[in-house]
Amino acid sequence: MSTVRSAKKVPDLSIHFWIIKILSTAMGEALSDFLVHTIDPVIAVGLGAVGLVIALVIQFSSKTYQPWKYWLTVSMVAVFGTMAADVLHIGLGIPYIVSTLFFGLALAGIFIVWYKKEKTLSIHSIYTVRREVFYWLTVMATFALGTATGDMTAYTLGLGYLASGLLFILLFAVPAVLYFVFKLNEVVMFWIAYILTRPLGASFADWFGVPRELGGLDFGRGWVSLSLIVVIVALVIYASFAKNDIKQPGTT
Repeated sequence: MSTVRSAKKVPDLSIHFWIIKILSTAMGEALSDFLVHTIDPVIAVGLGAVGLVIALVIQFSSKTYQPWKYWLTVSMVAVFGTMAADVLHIGLGIPYIVSTLFFGLALAGIFIVWYKKEKTLSIHSIYTVRREVFYWLTVMATFALGTATGDMTAYTLGLGYLASGLLFILLFAVPAVLYFVFKLNEVVMFWIAYILTRPLGASFADWFGVPRELGGLDFGRGWVSLSLIVVIVALVIYASFAKNDIKQPGTT
C-alpha cells in the first residue's frame, strides 16, 4: 500500500490551481442539482457514484500527474460530494448544522490518521499509493463538509446565496493573508483555504442557477453547469500544454 510512485500525483499550487478548484466546486453544485431535479434522484446519485469510481480508477492507474485525469476526479468528487451532503439533509432529514459537524469530524479523523501514518499532510508529498488514498479521502470529505456548510449559511442562518458567497470570499482570503503576510504554516493554511473553496463556489453556482423565488438569478442549473464545464475544460487543456502546474519533485 505504500508503494512509491515515480512522481507525485497532484499539481503544484498556483493561481491556475485555485481558479480551476473554485470553478469545479461551482460546477459540481450546479450539475448535481440539475441531475437530481431532472431525473430520478436515486438514479442521479447512482450515476454520480459510478462516475466517481471510474474517475478514481483512471487517476490511480496513472503513474504521474496528468491534468485531465486529476481534474476529472476532482470534478466527479464535486458532483458526488454535493449529492452525499444533500442526501443527509433532503433524504434523511438531518439538519445542515448536524451534517456540517458530522463531515467536520470525519475530516478531522482522516487528518489524524493520515498524519499518524505519514507524519505529513503536505500535498507536495503525494508519492505513494497510501498517501494518494489519504489525499482523495480528504478531498471527498472537504467537498461534503463545504456543501453542508454553504447550505447551512444560506438556509439555516438565512444569509442567502449571494451573501454566503461574499462571506466565503472573505474567509478564503484569511488563510492567504496569514500565510503570505504572517508566514503561518503552509500546510494548515492550504487545507483551510481548500475547504473554503467548496462553499464559495457552490454559493455562487446556486445564486446564478436557482429560480428568483429561491434567491437566485435563474440562469438555470443546466446552463450554469454547462458553462462551467466548458471553462474548466479549456483551462485544463491549457495546463496540459503549458505545463505550468507541476514542478520538480520536492517536499515542504
